[in-house]
Amino acid sequence: MLRIINMRVLLDTNTTINKLAAKRLKLPPQAVLEVVIVRRALDARRKNNISFVYTLDVKTAVPEGQVLSRLKGDKDVSQVAEYVPEPIILGLEKLEHPPVVIGLGPAGMLAALTLAKHGYRPLVLERGRKIEDRTKDVSKFWQTGNFDPISNVQFGEGGAGTFSDGKLTTRVNDPLMRQVLELFVKAGAPQEITYLHKPHIGTDKLRDVVKNIRQEIIALGGQVEFEAKVTDVDIKDGQLKGLVVNENRYIPCSVALLGIGHSARDTYEMLHKQGVAMEAKAFAIGVRIEHPQDVIDVSQYGISAGHSQLPAADYALVYHDKDAGRTAYSFCMCPGGLVVAASSETGGVVTNGMSLYNRASGVANSALVVNVTPEDFGNEILGGIAFQRKYEQLAFSVGGSNYHAPLQTVGDFLAGTTGSTTFITKPSYRPGTVATDLRQCLPQFVTDTLAKALPEFERKIKGFAHPEAIMTGVETRTSAPVRIIRKSDFISLNTEGLYPIGEGAGYAGGIMSAALDGLNSAIAIIKQYKV
Repeated sequence: MLRIINMRVLLDTNTTINKLAAKRLKLPPQAVLEVVIVRRALDARRKNNISFVYTLDVKTAVPEGQVLSRLKGDKDVSQVAEYVPEPIILGLEKLEHPPVVIGLGPAGMLAALTLAKHGYRPLVLERGRKIEDRTKDVSKFWQTGNFDPISNVQFGEGGAGTFSDGKLTTRVNDPLMRQVLELFVKAGAPQEITYLHKPHIGTDKLRDVVKNIRQEIIALGGQVEFEAKVTDVDIKDGQLKGLVVNENRYIPCSVALLGIGHSARDTYEMLHKQGVAMEAKAFAIGVRIEHPQDVIDVSQYGISAGHSQLPAADYALVYHDKDAGRTAYSFCMCPGGLVVAASSETGGVVTNGMSLYNRASGVANSALVVNVTPEDFGNEILGGIAFQRKYEQLAFSVGGSNYHAPLQTVGDFLAGTTGSTTFITKPSYRPGTVATDLRQCLPQFVTDTLAKALPEFERKIKGFAHPEAIMTGVETRTSAPVRIIRKSDFISLNTEGLYPIGEGAGYAGGIMSAALDGLNSAIAIIKQYKV
């Protein structure tokens, strides 16, 4: 195959990608047999000349050497070998019991699917409910405020990412990334996720993907159990021996993949009590801010805003307060989405962002958060959990103790006043909001940093700090507050047979990196053990 990089295509170009590739290679259109889009990114830096930038793999009828000879010196065209995955050689150590996967989020799903494909017949234990029931439970909570601690935005099949934007961007550079994306496509995700620079699935499509992966795990010989919470671990002489489920069922187990998610606070506490090596970890907390999507589109696209070929625009903002040593930044930005109730404990308010595949709500939202370090909660291993819980409970109280969220306009927040209810967008959080003072449910260092950051963000995006823009609190689940320490072979530092994986273990930051972590941990097990 020939690879073309840095191929720019203007917004209004109507020529097919095959013809464009042929022109770039100086070939007649019929000489191009196949074109595979490897990557497509949007370059909006020059707002009067926005373009897509492609990387293409092209199969030609003309010998590749002949094409390269004609384009000699063109650094953007080269020959590329087809990617061949590294073969997995099965290990020799006998597994006494089938491996157990704890948690059916992205890490657990990919770990279980990989093990099932290689004949290991994993048992999956998920503390929440299957996606069909979970979707109903979450919808009921949003509509009525009736919270279910078993089945919610954080707990259940698919993990927290199922009720999100379904973003698949990651900073992890792993050759297996394409394999994960192709698994998602096979399970029902749109083909475009394999090449878009900022791919996303959307929560509506992600639910089907999750269900289809579960069904494949079962078809390959795996077992999946719901409402099966691991409440204890049996460890003897540093070796995992078994698991206790729902406090009354013992499962002999020598290999368990621990994909519990970043909100499994009771599981963290149990593991800490049992002496599993853990450490406190930094995270961030803050609010969700909402704007009309066209405000963001105009800022990012200029005169091209509204063009049919352009997606709803996103942004990434950072402000460093050097004097205070704090950083405020946007996180989990959801174009065309909404703010959702994401509580996982009774008596706490938590916010998150979500969008459907088409991102067509007309409202942009993002977390605006400030970094929290272990020093802020006394460097205690579980201190971050207590820190998060404190402000979630304050938000619950300030919001009326009925899962309504505290809300404040940017104008009121910056002026130190409260009560304004004239908004540039209707608050999207459900079951409801209460106009109040966000300083009552956030640390002072967070609100002070946000107050400094907002005018700076306004300079970058006109309208960002509009007085009637709304901020909803609190956003506390940016990442895990602890790390379950593991060695380079994915095994717990001090518990043989226990494999901490994904976001909950502190080794991932989103759907894609968690899925990759689950896949790689499963491969490590396959290389050590035989079926």
